[in-house]
Amino acid sequence: MVEEESVLFFFCGGSELNFRRAVFFFFFNFFFFVSGDFVKVHSTATEECVHILQGHRNLVTVFFFYPNNHLQLYSFFFFCTIKLWDYIDGIIFHFFFLGHKLHAVFTLACFFFFVFVIINKEKPDVFQLVSVKLPKSSSQEIEAKELSFVLDYINQSPKCIAFGNEGEYVAAVRDFYLSVYFFKKKTTSRFALSSSKNKKHAKNNFTCVACHPKEDCIATGHKDGKIRLWRNFDDGKKYTYTCLHWHHDMVMDLAFSVTGTSLLSGGRESVLVEWRDATEKNKEFLPRLGATIEHISVSPAGDLFCTSHSDNKIIIIHRNLEASAVIQGLVKDSSISTGLMIDPRTKALVLNGKPGHLQFYSLQHDKQLYNLDIIQQEYINDYGLIQIELTKAAFGCYGNWLATVEKRQEKETELDLQMKLWMYNKKTQGFVLNTKINMPHEDHITAVCFCNAEKFENPTLVTASKDGHFKVWILTDDSDIYKKAVGWTCDFVGSYHKYQATNCCFSEDGSLLAVSFEEIVTIWDSETWELKCTFCQRAGNIRHLCFGRLTCSKYLLGATENGILCCWNLLSCALEWSAKLNIRVMEPDPHSENIAAISQSSVGSDLFVFKPREPRPLYIQKNISREEVQWGVFVLRDVPESFTSEAYQWLNRSQFYFLTKSQSLLTFSTKSPEEKLTPTSKQLLAEESLPTTPFYFILGKHREQQDEKINEALESERVQLPLTENIPAISELLHTPAHVLPSASFLCSKFVNSLLLSKETKSEEIPEDVDMEEEKESDDSDEENDFTEKTQDTNDTDLGEDIIHQLSKSEEKELRKFRKVDYSWLTVL
Repeated sequence: MVEEESVLFFFCGGSELNFRRAVFFFFFNFFFFVSGDFVKVHSTATEECVHILQGHRNLVTVFFFYPNNHLQLYSFFFFCTIKLWDYIDGIIFHFFFLGHKLHAVFTLACFFFFVFVIINKEKPDVFQLVSVKLPKSSSQEIEAKELSFVLDYINQSPKCIAFGNEGEYVAAVRDFYLSVYFFKKKTTSRFALSSSKNKKHAKNNFTCVACHPKEDCIATGHKDGKIRLWRNFDDGKKYTYTCLHWHHDMVMDLAFSVTGTSLLSGGRESVLVEWRDATEKNKEFLPRLGATIEHISVSPAGDLFCTSHSDNKIIIIHRNLEASAVIQGLVKDSSISTGLMIDPRTKALVLNGKPGHLQFYSLQHDKQLYNLDIIQQEYINDYGLIQIELTKAAFGCYGNWLATVEKRQEKETELDLQMKLWMYNKKTQGFVLNTKINMPHEDHITAVCFCNAEKFENPTLVTASKDGHFKVWILTDDSDIYKKAVGWTCDFVGSYHKYQATNCCFSEDGSLLAVSFEEIVTIWDSETWELKCTFCQRAGNIRHLCFGRLTCSKYLLGATENGILCCWNLLSCALEWSAKLNIRVMEPDPHSENIAAISQSSVGSDLFVFKPREPRPLYIQKNISREEVQWGVFVLRDVPESFTSEAYQWLNRSQFYFLTKSQSLLTFSTKSPEEKLTPTSKQLLAEESLPTTPFYFILGKHREQQDEKINEALESERVQLPLTENIPAISELLHTPAHVLPSASFLCSKFVNSLLLSKETKSEEIPEDVDMEEEKESDDSDEENDFTEKTQDTNDTDLGEDIIHQLSKSEEKELRKFRKVDYSWLTVL
């Protein structure tokens, strides 16, 4: 049984992966990036998430490795807090409170007692760069009060601040100004470009800055697509700059390579440009990266690059400009007009993705599976161009059919609509276009739904529109003379007093169809398409409409725009009950009688879970989100939970996901995102923690083969060691963090000796009181014996013969020393 207190709601996806630059780990094949309230660790080789750094309550603004210990990490929060913690063991060492909102933070190895922070002063758009001394203290919570001013009139973006030449100076850009502060001289130089008053230089604005790692050179990106390389900037009169120009739009980010021999740039062209030797002629390109490049990172070894993109994607790129891994998050669209759907086949979350696409998103692994191109036209990134929009989508017949609606409207009187029906092809394992219907309605389509009842052999689709009609579409097999092809055709058109049709849904058994016309709900017989009854409460237009399920199938629920939730009894054709709630989301659970409703208030969004037969909620959760929740969906669990409390039984079979206005995906769960990681990914973390050196590639495979042969030869002589997993002392020793244990020299010999097993041999024991002079005289002969014995052992192993190891005199002397070691300290454990 799961405890009630363990049920919480977590961010499970949709967070911005491109919020800040990704950071590579110094030694191993991992990279870190901010994802909402978490810092995620992914493998550069397999793309898998191997670790999630949690325990953050607010948005992580940026994070850095501690300069003097790369196994420790600084994580910074927008609300005045810095954490220093060991991310492998999950132990937080210190909390630093600054008293200012942190927009960006920087650390340097030469200033390891300081961090540099961008804060804002009295006015909202005035930002300063200050240095903060982190005091040493044994307490966990520390207040950092010592702030020193460095630069003012800077931009809040971290891309507009860069430290150069091993921390000798810091460069900052904003608007048309470049400011450089020299730490040794404690002087500031400021350089200005022509302002927007001159039309020729209207787009000279600075957008980003990067500093050469070894030389006095500053690279700045500009709104007009130019890159300027500044030199001799320590003298305000002799400074010079050269221009590099390829980008047609603004430069979004810049980064130098580790050696400084090349400069990387990216922008809205979705092309990574490498300027080798900082010259126009010598440049290389990696095109077609899919979306605007927001950030560029370089690994400490210089063999990998990382680009973050506007479509919530991260790409790992090799030094030869070949993409090797892609981490695709939930694609952010301007509006999720299709709502949240679940693919019955893959159990993936389906919603709007790239322009004109449906994205299939894995909820279990928090990554995108694939995109389905619906519009099937090349997307042109032009702000003034009217684009074709994907507005509606619905799955039907257990995932065999998919209906989509797309529109294009330049003027109010010019509306172009298309409805497409896609059939799932088992051979290609994808959807294939079956039927395309031009202008299925004369006005915007407001709702699309399939009849998924088992008794209906012929697939049925209903569409509702603002033109005052709803249409019933059925699948027919007379689309050619051989009657081997199938297609969709209109079977019935219904209306009610020329009111706009706003919602439609089928009952669980498919016998009834409910269609809302503004303030009125109509019930239709699905066999004869006759109007059975109407419901009207005059409480505003119907915003949401759904039938009850299972034992509550006789109820119909409707939420109005005026904040009234109504429940009608279909048997008595009367209002069963009503409640005053401003419902934004109403979603029925397809596997139970439960219905989840999310209401919007001035404070935030509240969740109510109830059954239609009674107005008393089963579960209430206040303030599940500070922002508006727009969509929700129930997903069947792979492994059912075992809640016994009535308040949590709605979570036993299904899991509820909801999407906020900023397109962050949240869910109720008993496990944190870190606990959901698969054992294979955690094993990957352990395996990739071992560094690979050039000697490994030369001798690694040969030694592995040699070890296999030795293991086979010694298999018969293996001694079964006693099980140590149930011994508390050894378990505590192995699982205690290394930094809190005594020194290795104190523990190693005693711990290893405690695991040694005595072995009886035919050789006579040498007395312990051997004279030291005799031992010294035999040292030389022992070395020769050791060499000949090792050679003989290797030959015996290759021949696969039984091996009986004869102890040499030096080995026997070592064993005699071990016998004298005191093991009484183990009894204390």
